[in-house]
Amino acid sequence: MTTLREDRPVTRKPPAQPRTTERADIAGRGFSLASHGFLIVWAVMVTVPLLWSVVSAFKSDPEIFTSPWTLPSRWRFDNFVRAWNQAEIGSYFLNSVIVVAGGVILTLLLSSMVAYVLARFQFPGNRIVYYTFVGGMLFPVFLALVPLFFVVKNLGLLNTYQGLILVYATQSMSFSIFFLCAFFRTQPASLVEAALLDGCTHWGAFFRIMLPLAKPGLISIGIFNFLGMWNQYLLPLVLTTDPSKYVIAQGLANLTVSRGYRSDFSGLFAGLVISMIPVLVVYVLFQRRIAAGMTAGALR
Repeated sequence: MTTLREDRPVTRKPPAQPRTTERADIAGRGFSLASHGFLIVWAVMVTVPLLWSVVSAFKSDPEIFTSPWTLPSRWRFDNFVRAWNQAEIGSYFLNSVIVVAGGVILTLLLSSMVAYVLARFQFPGNRIVYYTFVGGMLFPVFLALVPLFFVVKNLGLLNTYQGLILVYATQSMSFSIFFLCAFFRTQPASLVEAALLDGCTHWGAFFRIMLPLAKPGLISIGIFNFLGMWNQYLLPLVLTTDPSKYVIAQGLANLTVSRGYRSDFSGLFAGLVISMIPVLVVYVLFQRRIAAGMTAGALR
C-alpha cells in the first residue's frame, strides 16, 4: 500500500517589528518636529525685530508711528548722516573699535600663554589655578562692579581706553583659557621637544610652533570675545563717565535718554543699524570658522 504525500509550500510569517523600535521612531520624529518648531519660532523672534529696526531707520519720525509695518514712502538715507554727525555715533563707534580691538588682542595674548602653560606643564597647583580661572565664569560681573570701580580709580584709569581694555581682557580670560586649553592639550609634544633640541627657547617654541597650531581656536575665541565686548554696556557705564569716551552702547542709550520725549527716533534706529554692522560683518565672514572651532573644541 502506497500513500501519496502532497508537498505544500510553507509560508512563513514575517518577523514582527519590535514595539520598542516603533516607539523610538515615533519619539525621534516628535523630538525632531518639536526642535524644528522651536528653531523656527526662535528665528522669527530674532529676525522680525531686526528687519523692523532696519526698515524703521529709513523712515521719518511720524511715519514710524503711523505706519510701523509698511515700507517707507521714501528711503531717507539722511537719517544715517544725521546719526553719524549730529548724534556723535561716529565718535562712539570709533571708541568702541579702539577698546574692542585692544581688548580682543590682549585677551588672546594673555589667555593663550596661560592656557599653554596649564595644558603643557605639570607643576604643584596646576589644577587649582585652572579651576580658579574656570570658576571665574560663574562669578556675576555686577557683584564686582563696586570694587572694580575703586581699583580702576586708584590706578588712575577711569575714563580711559586703557582702563576699559584691561577690564574687558580680565573679564574674558576665564572662558578663553578654558576654551584654549583643549587645543593645546592635543598638540603633539614631540614638536616642542624637537624645537628645544634644535636650540629653540620655550618662548620661541610657543610663538613659532604651538600658537600657529592653535589658530582655529584663537579665531573662534576671538570672534566670541569681539561679539561680547562690542555689546558690552554695564562695564563702560560704570567705568566711563566722560561723554567723549562713550562706547557705542552708551552712545545709543544717551541718545535715547538725553532728549526725553523729543527723541530723534529715526536717527536712533539709524544709529542702531550702524552699531549692528560690525557684528553682522564679523559673523558673516567667520561663521564657518565659528562652527569649525566649536566642533574641534568639543571633539577634543
